Amino acid sequence: MNRQSVTNIMIVGVGGQGTLLTSRVIARVATKMGYDVKVSEVHGMAQRGGSVVSQVRFGGKVYSPIIKKGDADVVLAFEKLEAGRWLGYLKQGGLLIINDERVDPLPVMSGETRYPDDIAERLARLVPRTVVVDATGMARSCGSARAANIVLVGLLTRAMALPAELVAEAIQEMVPAKVLDINLRAFETGLEYGTNCRLKVNLA
Repeated sequence: MNRQSVTNIMIVGVGGQGTLLTSRVIARVATKMGYDVKVSEVHGMAQRGGSVVSQVRFGGKVYSPIIKKGDADVVLAFEKLEAGRWLGYLKQGGLLIINDERVDPLPVMSGETRYPDDIAERLARLVPRTVVVDATGMARSCGSARAANIVLVGLLTRAMALPAELVAEAIQEMVPAKVLDINLRAFETGLEYGTNCRLKVNLA
């Protein structure tokens, strides 16, 4: 990574999926690496299921926590429809990572509209560098579906060539002890998946 440039990561999902923990883990890792870091968190509806967006920016000097449309190096989506909602922030040639999970928003639950069954496939056709991953299923195999966010952290770690030992250290510092083993297994699972996918983010 060029220390004079700024790396932009947008993390999107719904309440209860661990998006905020993910952004804080990434921010802590960037801080450990000696970068200037800015984080912005936007909560939608307060209850579980509302849209949540986190923006993490790090580099030699970062003046604003806000990512402009078309500037995100990575959009990390914890839910398929949220990936589509925030796609406009991804830069040309950026990486789109989508957890293959469906969470129906209120208009779908009320019957006002229907959930697009092929949303992930449509997004993959629009964005050449798209990875759709069953992070929830992988996390479940590690002991808890709630660790899907940490599977995605592992995937992102490999994609961005972040120091895995620093990421694991940040997870140990921020995840409760009672679920730490599950989360570390989830992290390793995401790392392995990222290696097999040969993911790489070309950062300036």
